[in-house]
This record gives sequence, C-alpha cells and structure tokens, in this order.
Amino acid sequence: MRKSTITFAILAMSFLSLTSCKDNKKEEHHTTVENNKSIETTHSENKETTQIIEAYLQLKNGLVADDKEAVTKGANQLNTAFTEFDMKQLDGNTHEKYMKIYNSAKEHAVHISTSEIAHQREHFIDLTSDISDLIALLGTSKTLYQDFCPMANEFKGAYWFSEVKDIKNPYFGAKMMTCGAVKKQIN
Repeated sequence: MRKSTITFAILAMSFLSLTSCKDNKKEEHHTTVENNKSIETTHSENKETTQIIEAYLQLKNGLVADDKEAVTKGANQLNTAFTEFDMKQLDGNTHEKYMKIYNSAKEHAVHISTSEIAHQREHFIDLTSDISDLIALLGTSKTLYQDFCPMANEFKGAYWFSEVKDIKNPYFGAKMMTCGAVKKQIN
C-alpha cells in the first residue's frame, strides 16, 4: 500500500509539473520547492562582479538559444572574468570563500566549454549555484531575476539568473522556452 501511495504522489507531482509548463504558455506557477535557496547578500551593489555576471548571462543566453558555440564562448569568457577579478579587495575569510566559488565555477565552466549542450545544461545547474554563492558573498550592481523551473534536473527543479523578467528557460531552450517562474528580484 505504501509503495502505491508513493507512486501515486510521484505521478501526481509529475502531472502537475507537466500541465503547468505545457504549450509554452506563460503562467504563474505555485510550486512548493524543497531546498529553496534564498540569496542574502552581504554587499548589495558590487560593480567588481559585473564581468563575471555578464559572462554567466552570455552563457545562459546561449543555452536559451540552443547554441552550443555561444555557450562555449560564454564559458570561456566566464573563466577569463574569474581569473581577472581583483582579489586584493577581499579580506581573509571573504577571499577564502571566493576561492572556493572560483575553483568550483572554473571546473564547471571547463566542462561546459568542452561538452555537448545536454551536458552543458547539467553543469549549468551547479554553475548557477556558484554564481548564487558569489552574489551572496560579494553582491552585484546588476538587476537580476532568480528564476526556477520545476521540470529541470529530472523534476528536482533548477534555478538560473536572468537579466530580464520574462522567462527564457536555459534548461529546455526552444522545447519549453517559458517554463518557469521568477522567484526573486535582486537589486
């Protein structure tokens, strides 16, 4: 009985996710998300992170357009932006946290720059988490929207950042362009 109840619950959640995003219609989704990662920034406006954020957005827009080459170019620019970031402004504890973010993001950017688009999208999930950590640590001067798609990441859901309020889903591209919802505005 317990197994059939769990199976029913999974099927019901899948059905709700599928119907909420079908036909690429813009709809407000009321999905309860476990592990909802909220961003609390310690520095609300930091222009030093702009190049990193811009490269991330270029990469994201390549995924939205299903354009592997644009994604690769964005990943390479992201690596460059992280490398060129002036770490002299960071104190000991902040510098240590930044280095953890840097190392993780660089690893994901390398995978993204050398992969097919499906694998690029897998690493984009973790890269977005790194960018979220960067924004929480250092802030940003850009207005960003934290978006969420409940169907991404094998129905576990996944976040991304966008420079526009309209939903343009990097996890599905043209297949389900408007699947998702804005969860938070930053700045």
